[in-house]
Amino acid sequence: MFHVRTVSSLARAGADIPLHRVLSCRRARSTSASTSAAHPDQDVSRSRTEDDSARPECPGHTGQRNGGSGTASTAVNEISVDFEQTQEAYKSKDSLELLRSLVVFKLCSYDFLVDKNKEIMDLGRKVLGRRGFDQFMKMTFYGQFVAGEDHRAIKPLIQKNQAFGVGSVLDYSVEEDISQEEAEQKEMDSCVSAAEKQSIAPGQDHRERKYKAHKQFGDRRGGVTAARTYFYADEAKCDQHMETFIKCIKASGGSSMDGFSAIKMTALGRPQFLLQFSEVLVKWRRFFNFLAAQQGQDGMEALEQRLELKQLQEFLTKLGAKGDFYGWFSGRKAESSGTIDMLDWNSLIDDRTKISDLLVVPNVELGELEPLLGTFTSEEEKQMKRMLQRMDVLAKYAVENGVRLMVDAEQTYFQPAISRLTLEMQRLYNKEKPVIFNTFQCYLKEAYDNVTMDVELSRREGWCFAAKLVRGAYMYQERERAKEIGYEDPINPDYESTNWMYHRCLDYVLDEIALNGNANVMVASHNEDTVKHTLRRMNELGLLPTENKVYFGQLLGMCDQISFPLGQAGFPVYKYVPYGPVNEVMPYLSRRAQENRGFMKGAQKERELLWKELKRRVASGDLLYRPAY
Repeated sequence: MFHVRTVSSLARAGADIPLHRVLSCRRARSTSASTSAAHPDQDVSRSRTEDDSARPECPGHTGQRNGGSGTASTAVNEISVDFEQTQEAYKSKDSLELLRSLVVFKLCSYDFLVDKNKEIMDLGRKVLGRRGFDQFMKMTFYGQFVAGEDHRAIKPLIQKNQAFGVGSVLDYSVEEDISQEEAEQKEMDSCVSAAEKQSIAPGQDHRERKYKAHKQFGDRRGGVTAARTYFYADEAKCDQHMETFIKCIKASGGSSMDGFSAIKMTALGRPQFLLQFSEVLVKWRRFFNFLAAQQGQDGMEALEQRLELKQLQEFLTKLGAKGDFYGWFSGRKAESSGTIDMLDWNSLIDDRTKISDLLVVPNVELGELEPLLGTFTSEEEKQMKRMLQRMDVLAKYAVENGVRLMVDAEQTYFQPAISRLTLEMQRLYNKEKPVIFNTFQCYLKEAYDNVTMDVELSRREGWCFAAKLVRGAYMYQERERAKEIGYEDPINPDYESTNWMYHRCLDYVLDEIALNGNANVMVASHNEDTVKHTLRRMNELGLLPTENKVYFGQLLGMCDQISFPLGQAGFPVYKYVPYGPVNEVMPYLSRRAQENRGFMKGAQKERELLWKELKRRVASGDLLYRPAY
């Protein structure tokens, strides 16, 4: 039987990421905060419990961005932004850039061009030649959505955007251009452990199908929008990815004072570990939910469920369990007062001595933990350890360069492990200011539980919660995989429920910022209604843009009519800035065209605003307007 300790297994394994004891106190949220979370579209006004001078701050980047406040109107403590003022929205663009946007957006709305974009680009290379084709792309699609070929080439664009109030999240967007067959083979080779490759007798394989590699879904690029995809080759390739991310971090630090750099965890190691660790975390959580249901707490929100330890021991004993489950918490009896919640429960997994020892699940009958797999090779142990070490190196570079690290979300069968490992970095590096940002995909049914548990843990342990909220990038792939393999669809049933979930998660974090001041959120959305909802809630809560707690984010080349007015009004707003050589970014651009098809068909308002500004410039004699900064 094992006991809970405060020693970090990840630190002992060489990743230098300590785990801390979880405090048992929990502060109740206000009634109005919960009402707002339950009804995201309802205006719920609430005065702040503390004024600006009294509210505790999480030290970080402060101060207003460059640029005027022409689009902001202030009435007492209220700030609003007008997204219809085209002169302000496009003052960073010359007329040729506006015309290019119109042409590109229109082309992206034609199904034939989008469906055949790869064939058309291949033909373009043959007709125009390599140099001519590259130049044509820089004048059109590449120039619209990509900042440049390397960290030197992107500096002018970053500095221009910053001059008009818009920061950057740098994202090196080169993808390996491999066939579907190659992708499937790489995935199967990298996601199946040595133990799984051995013949397993029927009934001895306890792995869940969701967290095992399946060849028909081995090419993770299929049905994905606006997200890079990495396939594992070897450890040397992972080191190359780490070096690329380091260059990206340095470029971000050298180009702006408050930038972000985006990373993907599947680029940093063999995804086998992410699959296995995700399964373990889900099984631990599922076991807690089962026990909570036995104590009459089925259907309650995750943070509201608390297990009575004596009842827990009695129930498991009746089932025939032989272990002292109460003893699992013997090191924290005084703190828990005889009860535990999900966060206390999760801490049980912290008492591991090797990385592979993390991959254990509770066995009720034996009253002990048992390995998810029978054996782990020494090489697999080293690969797991290297992934954590690479993450730690990147976090340290981010701190040294004054850059915040944005960990992108990925598929649901990887995401529990990615979120947990990101949380470990937050525990270490977010003690004084927000350095590591996690990403929450709000199209997931469990998004709210995930957000609330991380916020509560940050409150208990005293570090800065930092997150990016997105709707999600893997919906079609996730739905198809769940249907074909046979597990519950993890995605909300429709856009309305996803929108509700997004606002619910957002409202919860905004309330936390107002109540505690130790949280930060990036509202990564092209939805104007969501942006307006955020501004309305900030006004209700008295949150000011100059506090730099609430950020906004959009993709480069899209929704400038939202980004730049926000920046001019003094709000921290960022563009996700892809960069990389033209030829190597083509796979990314090809899939971006697929995503933009649906978006651009519905982006009539953006095209109308672009035309409106071009007409205004013609009528006023400003057609040759050049941005001054």
